[in-house]
Amino acid sequence: MTQPLHFPKGFQSSALAAGIKPSGKTDLSCVVSSAPCAWAFAGTRSTTAAACVTRNRELYAGGKAVRALVVNAGIANAATGSKGARDNADMADALGGVMNTRTHEVLTASTGIIGHLLPMDRLLSGLEHLPDDLDAEVPPFASAIMTTDTRPKTASATLSTGAVIVGTAKGSGMIHPDMATMFAFAFSDAQVDQDALREAFSAIVARTFNAVTVDGDTSTNDMAIVLANGQAGEVPLPEFLEALEGVMRDLARQIAADGEGATKLLTVRVSGANTEAEALTAARTCCVSPLLKSAVHGNDPNWGRVIMAVGRSGAGVNIEAMTVNVQGVPVFAGKPLTYDAAAVSGAMKAAEVIFEVNLGVGEAHGEAWGCDLSGEYVVINSEYTT
Repeated sequence: MTQPLHFPKGFQSSALAAGIKPSGKTDLSCVVSSAPCAWAFAGTRSTTAAACVTRNRELYAGGKAVRALVVNAGIANAATGSKGARDNADMADALGGVMNTRTHEVLTASTGIIGHLLPMDRLLSGLEHLPDDLDAEVPPFASAIMTTDTRPKTASATLSTGAVIVGTAKGSGMIHPDMATMFAFAFSDAQVDQDALREAFSAIVARTFNAVTVDGDTSTNDMAIVLANGQAGEVPLPEFLEALEGVMRDLARQIAADGEGATKLLTVRVSGANTEAEALTAARTCCVSPLLKSAVHGNDPNWGRVIMAVGRSGAGVNIEAMTVNVQGVPVFAGKPLTYDAAAVSGAMKAAEVIFEVNLGVGEAHGEAWGCDLSGEYVVINSEYTT
């Protein structure tokens, strides 16, 4: 029997059903560290960001260590004005009170329907009971943060020193992060310098969570956070950052594969670009294209939709030197190539469909992930609040 995934040394978690989700499933959770954590944060660039993003951003600017994270699912507490901001602060204050942690050491995260206030009586009552069932198992927390996800998303890595990184994420629809209803949290017992971690974090996010798209809509609540409490001792920074990026890449791919209504993962690998930023932009533009996503759903090797998407992305291209492969089969090399369309269509019935594109202008590369577009996506989002 597979052993359940556990949080790193010094972290404990709790999850319960507070009555926020109409389904009655778990919807309130926390992770608490026994020691202060170095941390890094990336939040949505949406100008209608939710109260949790705004507050976390303010704490981040202050530079102090944190010790806890509290998450509610079912209500986003976005577009809720000053009352929503007070409720968000009260949620942090209440967790700090029951966990003997100062309020400014508590981060908050909310996800769900926009424009609804939190049911503070139920939420505060639930917070009082979170300390009752603290343990180190990850699955209850990973499940409690979900909304339209069909499955929990977790990943982990063990470093040469024995230190561990454990990550969990949620996200299925409204995914097109600009830092999606997307959360990604990573926890580690490694000792790392906070300034160095923060300096590297934005580039890691750019190559992982900002390379994911499901439907082109950016949430009010997107955030990615990493907390490291140092309980396993110091680790080489390059090794830690490489492992952290690996965990986050794994989570990003899981988010894309679990896109609302998705039946397969779409991966676009772009090489031969002028810059990494242009490669990532071209790849993500392909992944968000409704036309290409529909072709992937129908197993149609219509490579012209790749040419279209790359062209509108703004990335530099030399079309005479450009190449496109579908599931490893060359279909375009400056001109259309002869290939067995039926065989490629059959290969596209796999769980992952891969397009490889060389822009023919440089040496930079990048990769993005999305999913196919099915009729189920429309059903899910046409009935989301009803």
